[in-house]
Amino acid sequence: MSTRDTVIRSMHDIGLAAWFGGALMGAVGLNGATNEVDDPTDRAKVASAGWARWAPVNAAAIGAHLISGIGLVLTNRQRLAVQSGARTNTIVKTALTGVAIASTAFSGWKGTQVFAAGKVHADSGTTPSERTPQEPAAAMRQLRVAQWVTPAVTAVLIILGAQQGEQQRPGRLLPALDN
Repeated sequence: MSTRDTVIRSMHDIGLAAWFGGALMGAVGLNGATNEVDDPTDRAKVASAGWARWAPVNAAAIGAHLISGIGLVLTNRQRLAVQSGARTNTIVKTALTGVAIASTAFSGWKGTQVFAAGKVHADSGTTPSERTPQEPAAAMRQLRVAQWVTPAVTAVLIILGAQQGEQQRPGRLLPALDN
């Protein structure tokens, strides 16, 4: 039986990379570029259309990350039982994954509210103007903050994944080799 988990590790990393990259590009590129749309009533609509196109890919990326994460915990359960640093990292990573899922869902919900408002005047996809109706304006203000939570938390998840790789060095697994 092979002790290599290349496929499952790749799924885990690629899923997280797509989740992080999509969220960051959306916040910087997509939402940021909407202020270039000439008609201010099309700005929120353009952002919503872009996010709607990304949503299925994002869902697949998150699913791949979650499913492979469960697989990695199962294949590493013996090491997690005895290596406290790895166990702590996994617990923190699991909690932050929950935060990232919640922030992604919250942003999607707020984006749906903006989309449902139809053509509304806005300065950008996440910045209401003085002419934006109250409800979509409130959702845009929340999105303006929330759009940064997912890339920030998923960046920390990437860092924790790197730490997990360091924890698997032979010297970390077999303290006698450190001599």
